[in-house]
Amino acid sequence: MQAAQVLGGYSLGGADLLRRAMGKKKAEEMAEHRTIFRDGAAKKDISTETADKVFDLMEKFAGYGFNKSHAAAYSLLAYHTAWLKLHFTAEFYAANMTVEMGDTDKLKVLLNDAKLFGISFEPPDVNRGTHRFEPVSAKVVRYGLGAVKGSGQSAVEAIVEARDLGGPFRSFFDFCARVDRKRVNKRAVEALIKAGAFDALPGAALNAAADPTAGRSRLLASVGLGFDFADHQIVNASQGGLFDDAEHGSAAQEPPLLPAPPWGVKERLLLEKTAVGFYLSGHLFEEHEDEVRRFCKRQIADLVDSRDPQLLAGIVSDLRFVNGQRGRVAIFKLDDRSETIEAVVNDELIEANKSLLVEDELLIVQGKVQTDRFAGGLRLNVNAVWDLAGARARFGRYFGLSLAGNSSTLAELVKTWPARRESTDQGELTLGLGLRLLIDRPGASAEIDLGDAGRFWPSDEALARCKALAQGGRATIAYE
Repeated sequence: MQAAQVLGGYSLGGADLLRRAMGKKKAEEMAEHRTIFRDGAAKKDISTETADKVFDLMEKFAGYGFNKSHAAAYSLLAYHTAWLKLHFTAEFYAANMTVEMGDTDKLKVLLNDAKLFGISFEPPDVNRGTHRFEPVSAKVVRYGLGAVKGSGQSAVEAIVEARDLGGPFRSFFDFCARVDRKRVNKRAVEALIKAGAFDALPGAALNAAADPTAGRSRLLASVGLGFDFADHQIVNASQGGLFDDAEHGSAAQEPPLLPAPPWGVKERLLLEKTAVGFYLSGHLFEEHEDEVRRFCKRQIADLVDSRDPQLLAGIVSDLRFVNGQRGRVAIFKLDDRSETIEAVVNDELIEANKSLLVEDELLIVQGKVQTDRFAGGLRLNVNAVWDLAGARARFGRYFGLSLAGNSSTLAELVKTWPARRESTDQGELTLGLGLRLLIDRPGASAEIDLGDAGRFWPSDEALARCKALAQGGRATIAYE
């Protein structure tokens, strides 16, 4: 713009129009401006040849050019940001995560990055949290209640107001009775329960020593009861008995939480993900990690570029299907808690394993690990996939069972969960896990292999049935 002003006689406003025309690469406007530039240059005794040469240089620069002030401003901002991240790490992440509160994908990136810098997170907590993410110490950030999907700023502010007015909530029913239920509805409470915001509440975690999340299922089942209790408190507020007081009146007696079966790890974490966007209190891989590591030894974090096929296991995330030049491919991240790796599955393998490629499911894969030249890091080209039952059948040697009852129950087991047949170039294969009976008698013990006739498909349901038949709990898969 300054060159156009000095050499071509443009005003600053006219120079800005020239800049805009160059940026949009409009040929007709550019031709007009070249004439204007020549005429202005001629008035300053600059030849047409020189004017055209300068104009061409300006046009080339306009293809992509930052002015110094813009570049300097970005550099200064980057320096300030880096300084804050180093010296006020918890505050840096708390502020950034508050800004990105409505974007789950960006929150997840910040959360993972924060962990690399040694930052840990206190889970959502109705007795401690506010709408924002807050630094608790140099290495700890308290999770913002506003980041729980379905809570809403008004509901969180109502919770904080009730807590400031009457102190920490003493129980789930105390919470329901004290918050403004015009602002805190059932949907918000259910979301907070799923996110674990009531785990630390007295009476909420029924087995806190073993698992602080154990009471979530009962809390969720009791949301309606909690709101009914709050309604009764309002109705009975002016109807107390002669000898009742606020603490011991009959109206203040809280009912027990409704009974509900406890959630398994997977159910708890999936519900947590619906409320938060990702897993906070654990990882889906934990549920089967001990068993998987018996046959799949290598962690993703330990991988290096190798021509040898690698056997890996993890949870599928960010699954998408892409149509490329060589046909359709599935691209997903495989996560085993140690790290994630991008995996690619070709069209043929997709067709053969449609039911296995599912978000948030455990997958065992085999493939070659190579350096990703475009994105950096490593990439896995998959050539075989199994779910856990398929991996048990493929890598398990046998299922050892000390039978507690009649052996006819084994025939029922094999009939209910039969082995699968697969046609291959080598003929028909029987895919299943063999049964081996473990027999102990005074002075002697033996193992009886039931052969192909005793093979069954080792799904979770089938294994649960086997363990129910076992004597003294003696039922396990031998992998080595």
